[in-house]
Amino acid sequence: MSNNIHPTAIIDPRVDLGSGNEILPYTVIYGPTKIGDNNIIGPHVVIGSAGQNTREPRYDSSNCKVEIGSGNIIKEFSTVQKPVVSDKTYIGDETFLMHGTHIPHDAMIDDKVVITPFSVSGGHISILKGANIGMAAVVHQFTVIGQYAMVAANATVVKNIKPFVKYIPGKPLKVNDYNIDKYGFKEYTDEIYRYIQDNVQPTSDALLKLTDRFEKLHVESGRQLY
Repeated sequence: MSNNIHPTAIIDPRVDLGSGNEILPYTVIYGPTKIGDNNIIGPHVVIGSAGQNTREPRYDSSNCKVEIGSGNIIKEFSTVQKPVVSDKTYIGDETFLMHGTHIPHDAMIDDKVVITPFSVSGGHISILKGANIGMAAVVHQFTVIGQYAMVAANATVVKNIKPFVKYIPGKPLKVNDYNIDKYGFKEYTDEIYRYIQDNVQPTSDALLKLTDRFEKLHVESGRQLY
């Protein structure tokens, strides 16, 4: 299957583009970038521009890459930047980046993440599978947002957020029941509640797989936990 690329789009020859992609008007993709299949990108999206590193604002890690999986939707005026420290900025599969979202340098955006309009983030963030970031939320650099968590609109996130948490600034942490139901975790509801409200580690394999990965990234980030 071929790609549908609008004639006004600019694609660097170093871009490795899969098949079935739709690249909409005035989108710019710099290399080196690897993009999978069946993505919808644009219009007016910029991918692979230099990371906004305040220590070296003119630095362009030209040999470092952006990697984007398959089945993603990246809406108009969104940006995805190259890494400045790690080997890649990464977006997984089936993410939905709504208009005006900013994916910073060295970010890791896992599968099925939803980021709503005008959300911005600092570098080195990790947003894990199925998480939802509310409109105009701000995520501090090095922050880890756990699987299936939800961040409220206009929130400022400066600490890490556990899986399945619904984070609303100034309110007690709640459980994101919507994602428990949406992603098929209803049989683990009691375990999830104990994990969030009482800090009791899950025992089921399905949840341990999630929480172990989150805990590893949480420790590596050096940030505190909500």
